[in-house]
Amino acid sequence: MIVGGTEIEDTFAEAFPMTGARLVLTAINDHWAMIAAREATGYAASVIGCDAEAAVERVLSPDETPDGRPGVSVLMFAFSRDALQKAVINRVGQCVLTCPTTACYNGLPVTEKSIRIGGNLRFFGDGWQSSKVFDGRRYWRIPVMDGEFTCEDVFGTVKGVAGGNFLILAHTQEIALRAAENATQAIANVPGVILPFPGGVVRSGSKVGSKYKTLKASTNQAYCPTLRGIGKSELPDGVNAVYELVIDGLDLYAVEDATRAGVQAACGPGVVRISAGNYGGKLGPHHIRLHEVMRKI
Repeated sequence: MIVGGTEIEDTFAEAFPMTGARLVLTAINDHWAMIAAREATGYAASVIGCDAEAAVERVLSPDETPDGRPGVSVLMFAFSRDALQKAVINRVGQCVLTCPTTACYNGLPVTEKSIRIGGNLRFFGDGWQSSKVFDGRRYWRIPVMDGEFTCEDVFGTVKGVAGGNFLILAHTQEIALRAAENATQAIANVPGVILPFPGGVVRSGSKVGSKYKTLKASTNQAYCPTLRGIGKSELPDGVNAVYELVIDGLDLYAVEDATRAGVQAACGPGVVRISAGNYGGKLGPHHIRLHEVMRKI
C-alpha cells in the first residue's frame, strides 16, 4: 500500500484497555484555562513511569462549558479506576485548585463506574466548603483567596484504549519531524483522543523488557539509526530518523480515526515508510491494522 508516495507497512499497532476520564477546566479567560490544563497534564506521558497518561483534548468555547467561561478539555487515563481517581485528585488538587480563577467539571456521563474528585478535594476547605445540586449533579465550592474553587463531585469514566501508535520512518530528522508535526495537527481535529507524549511525538520508542531486570521497558534498538549494522535492524536503506506517535482514546473507533488522519498527514516526500509497534499480539487485545484503517479513507 502506497499513500502520498510513502509505503504503509502491512502490520498493526497493539493497544490495550485503560480507564479514562474527561475533565473540563474553565477560567476567567483562555490563557488561565490553558495554564491549568498544561500544569495538570505535566509528567503524564506513559504509565511506564507516570501515574497517568494525560493531555489536552481540545480548547472549548464559552458556549461549550458548564459555567459559560473559556475552557479546555483534558483526557486522563490509568490502568484502573482507583489509580485514575488518585491521579486526578492529585493533579486537580495541585495544578487546578491552585491556578487563578479556575473550575473543574466532569465531561463524561456519570454511571456506577465513576470516581469522586470534588468530594475528596472538598476537605481542603477545612469545614468552610459547601455544595449545591443542579440537575442531579453535585458541585463543591471551596473557599480560596480569590473567591471560590468549584469542582464537580463525581466524574464519569469509560474503558478506553491506550497505546495506539504508528512509526514515521524518514530520510532525515528534519523530514521525520515535519511529518510528525503534520500528523499531530491532523489528529488534533479528531475528538476523543490525545497524544500524551511531548508535543505528541515520541523519539524514545520502547520495547517491553530489558537486559536489566529492574526495567519494565527499554530502547527499541531495531529502530535506532545509530545501531544499524550492530544488531538486527528494521530500518530500510536511507532511513536515518524515526518518530512514533502514541494515541490514547475514549474508544477504539476514535483511536482508529486518529491513526487514519495522522498517517495520511505524515505521508509525503522523504517519508519512506509508515509502520507500527506491536509485540506479536501478546501485549494488548486491540490490534489496529494499518492497511484496514487506511482503506477506510
